[in-house]
Amino acid sequence: MAFSGKKKSCGAGPTKDAASGKRPIPGVRNVVAVASGKGGVGKSTVSANLAVALARTGARVGLLDADIHGPSVPTLFHLKGHRLAGEGEMIVPAEYNGLKIVSIGFLLEDDTPVIWRGPMLMNALEQFLHGTKWGELDYLVIDLPPGTGDVQISLVQMTPVAGAVVVTTPQDLALIDVKKAVRMFEKVGVPVLGVIENMSYFLCPHCEGRSEIFGHGGARKACAEMGLRFLGEVPLEMALREASDAGEPLVATAPDAPAARAIAKAAADSAAALAVLDSLTFG
Repeated sequence: MAFSGKKKSCGAGPTKDAASGKRPIPGVRNVVAVASGKGGVGKSTVSANLAVALARTGARVGLLDADIHGPSVPTLFHLKGHRLAGEGEMIVPAEYNGLKIVSIGFLLEDDTPVIWRGPMLMNALEQFLHGTKWGELDYLVIDLPPGTGDVQISLVQMTPVAGAVVVTTPQDLALIDVKKAVRMFEKVGVPVLGVIENMSYFLCPHCEGRSEIFGHGGARKACAEMGLRFLGEVPLEMALREASDAGEPLVATAPDAPAARAIAKAAADSAAALAVLDSLTFG
């Protein structure tokens, strides 16, 4: 299937909400955005494992790699070289143990850069959101690019987003980036479900000793200052890096590993936060 960069018909589906201008994705109950204020914090690794953790609870889950310029999901799921299939003008997702996956990386060679400006990015995101046969999903997890640019703004303009998870690292400097990401979601009316502190500490594979290489507590401090839910600390663990490089998410292959347990708890807490929002909205 070739991606043209032009708008296409996405088949039958709900029309835009007259008040918000947003178009729900047919069959998808909750769109969850995973964001970071800057790159290099392990957002894609956390996104992939969050999606797997939600799926392991029995939920129906999809994962959209919306990091158009730096897609990591094909590598994280050992799907490099996979090419998306099409059914008419609809995209058919790849699958990993029942998890439905779409990435721009499935349309490109490994060394092909994406040199697109705003309109092309918006068209690509529109096709991935509304031109994909997602089917019935409880959660569609969207791995956003770092920062607060075109893709983030386009996403919240195109479709209702139930909530956002912000990923950061422990440094005090990370407070600035967390606040930027949180303020962006506040301005566009998307609830922030909480903040995950990734690379919270190094866990030695030999002695199991703990070293706070990047400092500690920045995310917890930011949550306290902004009144947000702290979703926990994910350690910098060799097993997590090895699983990611092998294309087998740690939550699936070693669910009892410390990093996997931390991400699974963050996924459960995020789902609980969504349930509370649902009850406030519809209760």
